[in-house]
Amino acid sequence: MVLLQVVGALAGLAPLLAVVELGRTLLSPGPIDHAHVWTVVIAGAAGLLVRLLFTAAASGIGHVLDSRVQLTFRRQLAASLGRVPIGWFSGRRTGELAKVVGEDVSAVHPFIAHAPGELVAAFVVPLVSLIYLVTVDWRLTLITLIPVVLATALVPLLMLPARTHEQKAYDAAMGRIASSVVEFVQGISVVKAFGGGERAHRTFLTAADDFVSIFSRWVRGMSVVAAGMQLALSPPFVLLVVLVGGTALITSGGLAPADLLPFLLLGLGLTAPVASLGHGFDDLQAAGRAVGRIKDVLAVRPLPEPAHPRAPQGHRVELRDVRFAYEVDDGAGHEALRGVDLVLEPGTITAVVGPSGSGKSTLVQLLPRFFDPTHGSILLGGVDLREIGSRELHRQVSFVFQDVRLLRVSVADNIALAVPRAGRDDVIRAARLAGVHDRILRLPRGYDTVLGEEARLSGGEAQRISIARALLADAPVLVLDEATSFADPQTEQAVRRALATLSGDRTIVVIAHRLETVADADTVVVLEDGAIVERGRPADLLTRGGKFAAFWRSHRSTEIETHDGVLRGDEPR
Repeated sequence: MVLLQVVGALAGLAPLLAVVELGRTLLSPGPIDHAHVWTVVIAGAAGLLVRLLFTAAASGIGHVLDSRVQLTFRRQLAASLGRVPIGWFSGRRTGELAKVVGEDVSAVHPFIAHAPGELVAAFVVPLVSLIYLVTVDWRLTLITLIPVVLATALVPLLMLPARTHEQKAYDAAMGRIASSVVEFVQGISVVKAFGGGERAHRTFLTAADDFVSIFSRWVRGMSVVAAGMQLALSPPFVLLVVLVGGTALITSGGLAPADLLPFLLLGLGLTAPVASLGHGFDDLQAAGRAVGRIKDVLAVRPLPEPAHPRAPQGHRVELRDVRFAYEVDDGAGHEALRGVDLVLEPGTITAVVGPSGSGKSTLVQLLPRFFDPTHGSILLGGVDLREIGSRELHRQVSFVFQDVRLLRVSVADNIALAVPRAGRDDVIRAARLAGVHDRILRLPRGYDTVLGEEARLSGGEAQRISIARALLADAPVLVLDEATSFADPQTEQAVRRALATLSGDRTIVVIAHRLETVADADTVVVLEDGAIVERGRPADLLTRGGKFAAFWRSHRSTEIETHDGVLRGDEPR
């Protein structure tokens, strides 16, 4: 690409040199050599054609290469983000991460597709022009270089530490704006429902005001230097310098009038590439910072894969003295789990209950190895999860999130996400068990309806699709993290029947707040402040009158039903 650009840049000088030669020929005394004139014109036109062809080819190659690099970056980011611990995402703003995957990857475009051509034009063209001008008159050549020297002398002022700090602050401010916009849009329904518009806007307005302040400070620091460079390299100033110097040499008899013409034409050729280099320099800096942020994301250590994977023997789950703390900026964090010992037997349903922040979600997210425990071990079929390959572990453990994300594909493909080759009958059976089959049939094209384009589902319906997905995966260990939080009573009852039907030899773990779900469990585990405070059969724990009994009573007292327009609470069901 650079070689093509060099040829194109040199060929681009041919029209200028042709004009110079034509001027000398036409201004010289005596008859005009018409053959020479046409030769010069044809040479200039040929040079212009070569420039167009070679620069177009260089640009085409650059853009193809740029698209490949961006595709590679995005594939690497997708692969890397798919392997990092999920806890890493919780410490990052959505907008900032989206900026890395989107804007920062796109920022390499000028560096690859345009910078080589601009660098070639900035160095090759002036160098060849200088060589030619020196052969005409070295004194006027030095005078012509005055604007370039003045502009170059200002370049170090653009690289001061203060300017670099302002650029980083500018990028950070842009990230905060992106994050505040994403957060506001995602929570717009809550804002509208509860009238918190003023508070919701405040975060964005604060981010915008912060950006304006940083941008204004950056512009003030750059404006004088940038204006000085633009003035020094502007065509009027260059022509003024060349005309003043050339006039002085001509009037003193040191320069022929016709020899002033190449300096007037090529003098602009000396400064124009240098002027464009200023913008290219900004693009190079921006690309460098963007690649740095991309490298930071790619450098996040994924959960390590075992060198010699082992296969679990059965699906008995055992937690041995498990401790876990989320990492924070200073490297330390509050322990979410403290010395948990627990056995989950095949063919049983274990309900995990406890107050908010007790560590329930953390506990179940360790089972599909979304994190590794900071101390202790988790065994599946007698094998530490860290010794099981990720593919094998995904076949063994299926997880249903509370916050469901459906893909923009057909309903059938959403359900068959973990089993792409599943037949339609298997998909329908899973949907029936999840209580969502009838709703799917009411969609415009049934199971072929593309979600997000042809239809949208409610939160409860999306959860049922997610449950059908997990049921179709048929993993021996099934984890449900508040999987029926948005479901209506009829749907929850259908899901409970499905779990009862499918339990068989499965190991099922459920985070639940509803008493019906807890009552169906074989074992209840009560967590408080990251530790197990009670465990046992629901009936036995009620008899003890401890933490679980208090949990049961509090939830029974808050269960309110509407009947004949009258609210009733704390009634037997």
